[in-house]
Amino acid sequence: MKYSSLVERLQGKRTSAWEIHHAAQQARARGEDVIVLSVGDPDFATPEAIVERAVDALRGGDTHYTTVVGREPLRAAIAREHTRTTGRAVSTENVMLCAGAQNGIFATSLCLCEAGDEVIVPEPLYLTYEACVRASGATLVPVPVDPARGFHLDCDALEAAITPRTKAIFFATPCNPTGVVMPRADLERIAQLARQHDLWVLSDEVYADLTFEREHVSIVSLEGMAERTVTIASLSKSHAMAGWRVGWAVGPKELIGHLGRLALCMLYGLPGFIQEAALTAFEQKAQIVAEMREVYRRRRDVVYERLSQVKGLRCLLPEAGMFMMVDVSGCGLDTVDFTWQLFRAQGVSLLDASAFGETANGFVRLGFVVDEVRLAEACERIAAFVASLQVSAPALNAD
Repeated sequence: MKYSSLVERLQGKRTSAWEIHHAAQQARARGEDVIVLSVGDPDFATPEAIVERAVDALRGGDTHYTTVVGREPLRAAIAREHTRTTGRAVSTENVMLCAGAQNGIFATSLCLCEAGDEVIVPEPLYLTYEACVRASGATLVPVPVDPARGFHLDCDALEAAITPRTKAIFFATPCNPTGVVMPRADLERIAQLARQHDLWVLSDEVYADLTFEREHVSIVSLEGMAERTVTIASLSKSHAMAGWRVGWAVGPKELIGHLGRLALCMLYGLPGFIQEAALTAFEQKAQIVAEMREVYRRRRDVVYERLSQVKGLRCLLPEAGMFMMVDVSGCGLDTVDFTWQLFRAQGVSLLDASAFGETANGFVRLGFVVDEVRLAEACERIAAFVASLQVSAPALNAD
């Protein structure tokens, strides 16, 4: 039997990078002593008040179809939060719920792009961006970001990538996998280019609440950007709600209308009891987010303090989020071999960061997704593995 060419467009190195994570999950299910640091799903549970709101709604019979674009109270809460954080007033007509941020990015790509278009994305980039762009028939144009500059954007390189076929610029700030928060100056430059060339901008701000030293700025807050920006966000990371699949898109009213028609065909609305739980998440956001941010800051510092002392490794201190990029090129293995040999020898799963883009060759991504004790143990296992490579290297050279 034959399949649509769309299936082929959704495949590739980026989407196959999860194989080591799946292997680690299977090993853990077998009862093996593995530490899974290869995905952004933290070990702690969703806050109790959010769970109880969902349980109460379920028991109250909230199990029927809901409004496709989302219930008014939740969309209003999102609109208020967006207005507060960006200074750009929006209404519920500018908001649509989606099944996690990823679904919002996919749907937005289908609404904005078509065959022949180009979408510029700074690289490293989140693994499924390419599939989302290619599904529309458009071409993703990666713009390499220099690791020597801490993976911060080269705006001149981005400008040089613009052609008459360019339709949009997609980026994440804070970035997964690098933990980079775009400074205002870079956002101002992107905004200037978007206005000059009449481009759409998709800003993935899933990690916006989990910044450490650098303040997050949303590009939609800049002059002339509200009518050409789609802001994507979710509760997955800020509230430990990855499995609830609560995300949203904020954009111009006409675009939200197009997204709603896609949602009618694809999702037909998020479950009502989940939307009720999300309302509690917004009502208690200040406290929950502050606690989450502090947890990730502590975990980041534990990992950085230990691994930055390991000969052969170079750690980049992330400015936000739940991941750290670690340069393992000094260990004598490529990143695929490093991650798989580490997993088989020590039971620690990391992600080969080159899957996020060639710019990240030589790096692995480590997630702060287990408690500090377990993270410290993972660091010791990684250090032991790296030491074993250094011990074996002289013997190999002697042969």
